Amino acid sequence: MAIRLSETDRQMLDGARGEAAAMAMTILSRMAEVTEAPELMDITGAHIDGCGLLSEAGLEFAETLAGAGAEVVVPTTLNMGPLDLANWRAFGVDEAFAARAIRQATAYESMGCVPTWTCAPYQGYLTPRFGQQIAWGESNAIVYANSVLGARTNRYGDYIDICAAITGRVPKCGLHLKANRAGQVLVRLAGLSAEDFAAETFWPVLGHLIGRRVDDRIAVIEGLPDVVSEDEWKAFGAAAASAGGIALFHAVGLTPEAPTREEAFQGREPAETIDLTPADLDAARAEIVTAEPDAPLDLVVVGCPHLSFAEFRRLVRIVRDQGGRRVHENVAFVAFTGRSSHALVKPTGWLDELAAFGIRVTLDTCVFHTPMVHPEAKVLMTNSGKCAYYAPGELGVAVALGSLADCVLSAVAGRVVREGD
Repeated sequence: MAIRLSETDRQMLDGARGEAAAMAMTILSRMAEVTEAPELMDITGAHIDGCGLLSEAGLEFAETLAGAGAEVVVPTTLNMGPLDLANWRAFGVDEAFAARAIRQATAYESMGCVPTWTCAPYQGYLTPRFGQQIAWGESNAIVYANSVLGARTNRYGDYIDICAAITGRVPKCGLHLKANRAGQVLVRLAGLSAEDFAAETFWPVLGHLIGRRVDDRIAVIEGLPDVVSEDEWKAFGAAAASAGGIALFHAVGLTPEAPTREEAFQGREPAETIDLTPADLDAARAEIVTAEPDAPLDLVVVGCPHLSFAEFRRLVRIVRDQGGRRVHENVAFVAFTGRSSHALVKPTGWLDELAAFGIRVTLDTCVFHTPMVHPEAKVLMTNSGKCAYYAPGELGVAVALGSLADCVLSAVAGRVVREGD
């Protein structure tokens, strides 16, 4: 299928705007053909996921673009990278790996990308607006931007994202178009209490469950409480986008494109209705948790996606409640965050309190991207559904899922425990 290219598109494709723009436009126009998009369209922002040093090819691609003089033409943030750029030596990261990671960071920054280095860009700098057309990578960021903020992006994979940022263009298809944002599956919650909704682990477990049941379709959810916090949406969306392929959901009466069920479905009937009960949530939780109760604990990970200022505040309060007890000598406790949250937290003195307790705070990266997990680690605990989903395969560990308080209590005890144990 031939696509319609604007005069500017053709200029880029023909090299009139430089070698890098030509390379990026060649890739985007081919992507438009594959997706059967009739033409390209403008975007006004981008978030780059292809900066994680997942392969030598990724480094070569970034340096090739940068060497050809690439510059982004829309405000562009960066996802977490392969290491804490300021403190990597403190985590024992290999010098050769760090050198390659720094080269890649330098390449993206030289193209004009903003060095946010976070997987939760929606809680920091350049948060997109309702209806804004963007090109975002990173699954949890995509689902949050589409669903909670009402911005419009497809699930852009590595390297397509930077091509979009360099050209300011994307194929006109998918979730960029209102008609394709209509709900497809009705998900009804039944038999749940206020106590269920108040449980911190409810949100990642529900996300995991809906991701499994809905896959890459657009869910319209009924039965949630009247108020859902930013961090609860974050936990839900990250789990749903990991366990399934969800890029957009609607929550009736809560998210901006779903004031009513009818508007969420754009007047259509759902293709399927799924009723979820407490028993379904219990089964989903059992699927996530692979560690035995009371198992000796090696590692605690929080901040997947990156910790917000509000989550830091809760973590510090929980630590203070420990009455001077510290993280067990056999447990490593790592908290991941981005630069925006870290900048807010730094003046409070909380970082010193967390360090004294035994929590190591790291920036810019992720437990799956940087080599900081001891190869002999067997059991990991987290409050993140996304981390729990990926950790067995990525890190070869058994996983315990708990609240932030459970993570702290378990770190102190040196074994998997829960509040009330």
